[in-house]
Amino acid sequence: MGAIRPVLVIAFSLFVGPFGTSVHAQDSSHRTELKRTDLTGAPDMEVISSIVEVKPGEEVMKHVHHGVESGYVLEGAMIQSPGMDATMLETGTAFINLRGVPHGGYKVIGNRPLKLFTVHIVDKGKPLYDYVK
Repeated sequence: MGAIRPVLVIAFSLFVGPFGTSVHAQDSSHRTELKRTDLTGAPDMEVISSIVEVKPGEEVMKHVHHGVESGYVLEGAMIQSPGMDATMLETGTAFINLRGVPHGGYKVIGNRPLKLFTVHIVDKGKPLYDYVK
């Protein structure tokens, strides 16, 4: 497992691109941070792993990151974006959100919470989330 970790960090860091404009935010109340460390060889970047849990009726605001986010759905749930049909975000789904690309903007519906494991490789010293309209 220890040998795999550096490979994953390097692979994730390759997805970093230019950052878009947004409004600064501090953090998400849905997120519980597990670990944080500097990205080896990139002194201005850090790696953050977290668990995100969104209860039924709560929203994930549309946002961007100062880097890349990769994640895995630990416990799936029904979600609905404004003006769209409800859809199931299935357990076992993997995802990657690139720097500056808006994502989120949905509400968890039904009676099951959504639970995600996320890894962010982001600019050190900047907010993890920037909310967008």
